[in-house]
Amino acid sequence: MIPQLGEEEAQAAAEAVRSGWVAQGPRVARFESDFATAVGAGHGVAVSSCTTGLHLALVLLDIQPGDEVIVPSLSFIATANAVRYVGATPVFADVDLATGNVTTETIDAVRTPRTRAVIAVHQGGVPFDTVALRKAADDWGIGLVEDAACAAGSTAYGQPTGTGARIAAWSFHPRKLITTGEGGMVTVDSPDDAARLKRLREHGMNVSAADRHASKQPVLEAYLETAYNYRMTDIQAAVGLVQLGRLAGLVAQRRELAARYHELLAGIDGLVPVRDPAYGQTNYQSFWVLLDGFPVSRDEVLTELAARGVSARRGIMAAHLEPAYAGMTSAPLPVTERITRESLILPLHHKLTDDDQQHIVGVLRELAGR
Repeated sequence: MIPQLGEEEAQAAAEAVRSGWVAQGPRVARFESDFATAVGAGHGVAVSSCTTGLHLALVLLDIQPGDEVIVPSLSFIATANAVRYVGATPVFADVDLATGNVTTETIDAVRTPRTRAVIAVHQGGVPFDTVALRKAADDWGIGLVEDAACAAGSTAYGQPTGTGARIAAWSFHPRKLITTGEGGMVTVDSPDDAARLKRLREHGMNVSAADRHASKQPVLEAYLETAYNYRMTDIQAAVGLVQLGRLAGLVAQRRELAARYHELLAGIDGLVPVRDPAYGQTNYQSFWVLLDGFPVSRDEVLTELAARGVSARRGIMAAHLEPAYAGMTSAPLPVTERITRESLILPLHHKLTDDDQQHIVGVLRELAGR
């Protein structure tokens, strides 16, 4: 992945610096509003990262020590870590082989009377079945947090992935389609939820610094609860606003590149590339390939690609196999372990040329013939 950053982003950041307002301020507010509109949500609350957004989402749901929160192990480790931040217990669910996402069936298989919430991930930009999971969470009486870190620009049932989500957390890390360097967003539909999230990200203050400075009268703020410093800066938001304007074009370009990969890979046995699910479209934040009877191991494929100048990487990690979660018991996760062991992510970015893709697939074709 190579972020698409240019002179517009540099100018926007410089203008923020020259304005004298570099902390959370008017550009953050505009970015929140514009991003929420783009993803089909009622309100946006900018934060310092998607990880802090997940933490605040669980605080908003009042998840406590002793509660269980179901998460996919097949996700960046931050998804599971956020559960530990509130003292709750992460419970790992398996995923669907085609999408890499949890399903109502895999969640239900590990659900217990202590389950208070589930964090479902739109993995690598592939949307999960929003209709099925939201209905199931309501029926079970548990909270649903949508980890949409990779999903800006993806759709489910003809709508942006954020449409209809009570709580979704988004990432603007440089590996995502749009970036602010670091940074994230929480989107919600409830104005009350948005108001509390804004307090939680800013030490529990009942009035923001921007509102205090805008007032013509002295403002004596109050701190309503123990909270956090999870703010975004106006410099980041200035870059984010420019990046948000690129989103539709970036998604269209990535889908064209993915279509070309599908065309080139079609004749190679033993490789199963990620595709759109029946109910939605992925933004192809990641283009992963599952090895299915391929004659060469995943690690050997990565080694050979690297030797030929191709920067591929292993597939999505499995948190339950990492040292941080050693000794934690979980239900069998055969699909998760297969995907993390037998998949790899191919380069996909705006500078990728047709010759690049021909070269990448050519190496894979050679390996398939061994």
